[in-house]
Amino acid sequence: MSMVQALNQPRQEPTEVDMLLLWSVLGLLALGLVMVYSSSIATAEGSKAFGYQPAYFLIRHGVFLCVAMVAAAVAFQVPVKVWQELAPWLFLAGAVLLAVVLIPGIGRDVNGARRWLPLGFANLQPSELMKLFAVLYAADYTVRKMPHMHDLKKAFLPMAGAMVVIGGLLLKEPDFGAFVVIISIAIGILFLGGMRARLFAVLFVVLLAAFAILIIVSPYRRDRLFGFMDPWSDAFGKGYQLSHALIAFGRGELFGVGLGGSVEKLFYLPEAHTDFLLAVIAEELGFVGVLVVVGLFALLVQRAFAIGRQAVALERLYPALVAMGIGIWMGVQSFINMGVNMGLLPTKGLTLPLMSFGGSGVVANCVALAILLRVDWENRQLMRGGKV
Repeated sequence: MSMVQALNQPRQEPTEVDMLLLWSVLGLLALGLVMVYSSSIATAEGSKAFGYQPAYFLIRHGVFLCVAMVAAAVAFQVPVKVWQELAPWLFLAGAVLLAVVLIPGIGRDVNGARRWLPLGFANLQPSELMKLFAVLYAADYTVRKMPHMHDLKKAFLPMAGAMVVIGGLLLKEPDFGAFVVIISIAIGILFLGGMRARLFAVLFVVLLAAFAILIIVSPYRRDRLFGFMDPWSDAFGKGYQLSHALIAFGRGELFGVGLGGSVEKLFYLPEAHTDFLLAVIAEELGFVGVLVVVGLFALLVQRAFAIGRQAVALERLYPALVAMGIGIWMGVQSFINMGVNMGLLPTKGLTLPLMSFGGSGVVANCVALAILLRVDWENRQLMRGGKV
């Protein structure tokens, strides 16, 4: 092609948003919908509670996805500076919801945990919303405290106090998994905002000690830890879930037994469509399927941090911390869920973001990623010389 012909070629306008991020999110949502149906069909068809309807969870998850898409579309229209203004109020509202869910007669009990507010047509899980609110608030707090980030008393202690309150409410439910994710978000954002490495190291050691104490003083957490270390010693008791998850991984081998061919989902593996969805993916789609899921999450987290770095280059600190905070959230939660499924971490009630069945989680995840796309969109507008 000559230079004249090249100049006459129509110019391709740069995309409005990060397409790699968008396609990774859509890929996870689509694969999640398929696997929720595959993993839940036997449970739904064999239970009177679900009307013996094979597509019970598929229909509900599809509705949740539609609601999540609408919520995400609305969230994308909101400028990031408005989210910053709302952040303290959203955080306060999240704390109130966490307190309300503990009130007897209001919060709903499931398997000994009180984490849901019944809304009639669905259940609201405040801890899922709190993860998003924690990202928005921690980023705003860090920006406001930026001149004092090296001061333990001024920078860290107020945030620590807020996290103690939220952590106390979460542990009363109990929801130790959500507590770990929210603490990771808050500490990660503070560190990215300029917390001294020495202070961060001390804080990390203190947190490890606190987690150890929480495990030691709680019999059921202690039992889960020992069950995780050797699930086969009590394969019909403490190690039941993990042992069947490992069997699912073993049966899947390289390419899996085929979509719909899982045996473990046939009333063997509890919570196959929520906490242990990855085990069914491993059994039906094999190592290749798991590798695709891991790759999509890795790409999502990488793009979140890339968007955050671009915002830093444009001197937009709050959007940068929000973007990276969302990356921390998705990365930590997906890592914990995968680690639990593979037997690398103790069993915790954490879903796989964007993929597992659950309305509150899917809506909160999609709204968070819409905000991330909004940060990216505003970055691109500024780089073109526009305004946001």
